[in-house]
Amino acid sequence: MIDTATFWTLTVLLGIGTFLVRFSFLGFFGRKTLPEWFVLHLKYVGVGVLPAMVTPLVLWPQATGGETEPARVIAALVTFLVALRLSVTGALIAGMGTLYLAQALF
Repeated sequence: MIDTATFWTLTVLLGIGTFLVRFSFLGFFGRKTLPEWFVLHLKYVGVGVLPAMVTPLVLWPQATGGETEPARVIAALVTFLVALRLSVTGALIAGMGTLYLAQALF
């Protein structure tokens, strides 16, 4: 446990650091027109980050001690396929339903 003064000092310093990181990007590029190739690449950041966040949770989930569980893999595949064909909402519903059903069956 840290004392109150240290906690608030760290909180203020982290707030300043977070502000500077965000302001540096917006301050430098906020009023400038970015090159078209850069804007195009920014569109794919989310597409690149989401699989990197989800894949370890599907293949090596902490809930199973790092063991791959077929129910999670099947649910991820169903979610992916529904997302390709329908919508994000449909993918969420199909993924959750498939996960619960597969966990009940396996």
